Amino acid sequence: MQVTENKKKSFFSGLTGQIIIAMVLGAALGIIIHNSISQEAAVSFSNKIKMLATIFIRLVQMIIAPLVFTTLVVGIAKLGDIKTVGRVGGKALGWFFTASFISLLIGLFFVNVLKPGVGLKLDHVDMAAATEVTAKTKILSVENFVEHIVPKSIFESLATNEILQIVIFSIFFGLAAASLGSTVKPIINAFDKASHIVLKMVNYVMNFAPIGVFGAIAGVFAIRDAEELIITYFKFFGSFLVGISTLWVVLIVVGYIFLKGRMTELLRRIVGPLAIAFGTTSSEAVFPKLTEELEDFGVKDKIVAFMLPLGYSFNLDGSMMYMTFASIFIAQFYGVHLDLGTQMAMLLVLMLTSKGIAGVPRASLVIVAATCGMFKIPVEGIALILPIDHFCDMFRSATNVLGNALATSVVGKWEGNDDSDTVLEN
Repeated sequence: MQVTENKKKSFFSGLTGQIIIAMVLGAALGIIIHNSISQEAAVSFSNKIKMLATIFIRLVQMIIAPLVFTTLVVGIAKLGDIKTVGRVGGKALGWFFTASFISLLIGLFFVNVLKPGVGLKLDHVDMAAATEVTAKTKILSVENFVEHIVPKSIFESLATNEILQIVIFSIFFGLAAASLGSTVKPIINAFDKASHIVLKMVNYVMNFAPIGVFGAIAGVFAIRDAEELIITYFKFFGSFLVGISTLWVVLIVVGYIFLKGRMTELLRRIVGPLAIAFGTTSSEAVFPKLTEELEDFGVKDKIVAFMLPLGYSFNLDGSMMYMTFASIFIAQFYGVHLDLGTQMAMLLVLMLTSKGIAGVPRASLVIVAATCGMFKIPVEGIALILPIDHFCDMFRSATNVLGNALATSVVGKWEGNDDSDTVLEN
């Protein structure tokens, strides 16, 4: 009995327990506000309370660029040479593209089987709300895609948290450092110490996570009638949950295949990051904490440093599943027939255009809008899913975290016996 009480006490005094409590309290406060004051006052309250979430996310964003740069440079230097980097990178990209393809297929399968857009009647759809999203579809041109990947200034990339650009620069910097051998050991050691300082900052920032989650949840429920939304979008949201749940089952089963019994420990360790991503709808918000948890799980720091930044650009499993699901849902609503060949072409387009856009606000919606335009589906249909998108985003973000944690852990296991010489060895 005493053991059970101690476990309960440790859970609710820990970060995960605090976040769950914050989510419940935030939802309760938001519902009370929504039902007791005018819509205008509720919007004002929502904008103010969401500042708590904004502050938390900005604190995390403050850490991400220096953490990615220092850990990735050290990680590349520890990997040792271009051959090793190529081997690990090849395994990483092979995993990412396979996972993305499976995620897209799951979305494609369930939207065709359950047909959530067929016969749906939606009144008072705010088409103007889609303007912000559709205006950003220009970023998906080939020119802008290349510009987004390759940095013209590392300082600009660091200032704007362009993760993929920081990764590109860090790979070049780390490989150059590794090629110079022991002469650069003091610099690499300095970066290593700096990364540990940043990780220590993570512990301070994470103390603010429950407050940020509370603000995010309260702000949404204050202006949204959750019950009405769920009833209106019951078929869409229910079908989406079936698809995302299937993806979770696939990821977890794959995890047990590769990690065996250790998958249970991995799931236990990432409960906190999953809860933060779910509450804030930001997988980016848990990047530093996830780094720490995966290293504690036993994945070599050089693998974590290499895999996670790449994963945040190339391995967004939850977002990928949602993209095919949402695109074909809009087509179903407007009665646009898409044969299987066209749908597979759409899948391949989504596979390519979705890479490297992690830093784009509402990236999933931007890509859905652009894809609709390519396949003659009314782009303004993006307004159909905007009211429910926040709730879908909660599940997408958590799924992205699970996918990246799994990918990093599996590649870390594959590289577990790597005894390559590094510039840091004596």
